[in-house]
Amino acid sequence: MQKLIGLLLISMLSISTNARADEGMWLLNAFPEAKVEKKYGFTASEAWLKHVRLSSARLAGGCSGSFISKEGLVMTNHHCAHSCIEQLSKAGRDYVASGFYAKSYGDEVRCPEIEINRLVNISDVSARVNKATLGLEGQAYNDAQKAVMSTIEKECAGGSDSTRCDVVTLYHGGQYHLYQYQRYQDVRLVFAPELNMAFFGGDPDNFNFPRYDLDISLLRVYDHNQPLKNDEYFHWSTESAKAGDLTFVTGHPGSTSRLLTISELEFLREVQLVKMLLYYAELRGVLSEFQNRGVEQKRVSESKFFGVENSFKAMKGKLEALQDHAFFAKKIAAEKALRSKVNKNPKLKAAYGTAWDEIAKAEQSFRDIYTPLLFLENNRNFQSRLFGIAKTLVRASEELPKANEKRFREFSDAKLPSLKQELFSEAPIYDEFEIEMLTFGLSKMREALTADDQAVKRILGKRSPREIAENVIKGTKL
Repeated sequence: MQKLIGLLLISMLSISTNARADEGMWLLNAFPEAKVEKKYGFTASEAWLKHVRLSSARLAGGCSGSFISKEGLVMTNHHCAHSCIEQLSKAGRDYVASGFYAKSYGDEVRCPEIEINRLVNISDVSARVNKATLGLEGQAYNDAQKAVMSTIEKECAGGSDSTRCDVVTLYHGGQYHLYQYQRYQDVRLVFAPELNMAFFGGDPDNFNFPRYDLDISLLRVYDHNQPLKNDEYFHWSTESAKAGDLTFVTGHPGSTSRLLTISELEFLREVQLVKMLLYYAELRGVLSEFQNRGVEQKRVSESKFFGVENSFKAMKGKLEALQDHAFFAKKIAAEKALRSKVNKNPKLKAAYGTAWDEIAKAEQSFRDIYTPLLFLENNRNFQSRLFGIAKTLVRASEELPKANEKRFREFSDAKLPSLKQELFSEAPIYDEFEIEMLTFGLSKMREALTADDQAVKRILGKRSPREIAENVIKGTKL
């Protein structure tokens, strides 16, 4: 499934220690009611599924949350609100270190960049997308798909900034669903524990279970400058969960890699994960050195440091799995069995028999362009917020005059409210940290592409990465 596929429902039955938990993952609009009722005696009615959907919250940056009160209170993980907590802090008032607690509505402070979404409707638009792309390949296919998705989203939003519509790609294009959300951009911080409590055990304990910390933040959604009047929310239980309880969890996962082909997994193992782990290892060292300069330097870089450590640990685990010979042999055997099954069916063979070879060819092309793509297009690898804003403004000046269906997807009419919130955010930007990050990004670009690369020559000229970084950060009007 591709990135940000929307809310999923996970069922998990905790049973005795000598038996395995029974798990499943389903779309909210494709829940196996009959199977669950037969197996567990639980009836998941349409009313119950609607309640679960409307009580769930999505933080647009990629996190999940839950509505937990009639007044728009939302509970999420501490790291999901970490950026807001840091952005509301300043020298001498570090809410990340000390925590934050609003005693009244008047004490709640608006987060500069957090958007919360409530999923109000899901519709299948596969037929419309497939019709628009029928018989097309390559650039023509991409242009047609981009156009029809942007058109569908614009129609759905109807010009309202309070409605967010995303055409979601499922199963690598097997299905396309339109997710319609109620968009809330007035989100205020209510409570966050101090970091030492929220992240107890630090990075060594991260991604482990059980973990003994208070990984929580409370936010509140406001509507027309008032706490949201809310009828759908999850209620607190007066009883603790017990072994054997049937448990459901709603969430907003990023993606899975279960359907990747061997050629895609080989690219991850041999190219992407190796390069990114080396990159993040060096970035972590640069951040550590910056934090050692003083209390204020540590405060302004803490969120970045936390994200780098999270990413490094996740990628390290993926690489170790892909380097496990037994695991990879199972993946190869599974793909071989699937290809054999497809090739034995003339109809399936005609439609899909060459898919693996075509993907392998595309992956080889990806290998050829990966490094320049990473360092010249991917904003993350310059690590500078000001660079990202500048690049967005320059590209927006080229994209916005175009018809909606002709633009890059991130500049479509349906995406503009979120884009504007990010661009016009009042979150502080710190020059010293920006210079350090841009210096690192430019240095790694020169190292990866070499000093003889034409793009590197145009960007750096005869100046060093630090000279460039100091000049543009200190001189920009942004």
